[in-house]
Amino acid sequence: MGNVATLTVPDPAAMQELGRTLATVLHPGDLVLLSGELGAGKTTLTRGLGEGLGVRGAVTSPTFVIARVHPSLVGGPALVHVDAYRLGGGLDQMEDLDLDVSLPDSVVVVEWGEGKVEGLSESRLEVRIDRALGGEEALSLEQDLDPEVPDERTVTLDGVGPRWAGADLAALAVARA
Repeated sequence: MGNVATLTVPDPAAMQELGRTLATVLHPGDLVLLSGELGAGKTTLTRGLGEGLGVRGAVTSPTFVIARVHPSLVGGPALVHVDAYRLGGGLDQMEDLDLDVSLPDSVVVVEWGEGKVEGLSESRLEVRIDRALGGEEALSLEQDLDPEVPDERTVTLDGVGPRWAGADLAALAVARA
């Protein structure tokens, strides 16, 4: 663990806003690993990142294509959005994707990348999204019974490596509030 901050995100709109805020601190060459159960909000966060970075194209889950490149519309870094769920070979398969973009010039966001792509960079931002009510089934049942049940998430940001050593990740919570 490196530089860690924990945030409470009350709903999907706030998750997307967190992504927009997080985009303001990302630089070309940054690697962001997203983890959390199915439906936790990984793609929603990435959609906000895409908006914040000013990239082209709708950010959707790349599950079936494995990776999507969203070029910048504002002269910033491209967003490379990868779903590593089906990448059994990890880094080797990532390199085989033959992405038509230079990874050091892009912000690379990898869903389900734990234990697979850490070798892409000595520094990375690990983002863990957990449901407050303990799992997809429990949350779904609670929300079916009472639509007023919050869809709250706990987001843990862990900046690993020299790139994140001095970053004030806790300030992202303040900036978003």
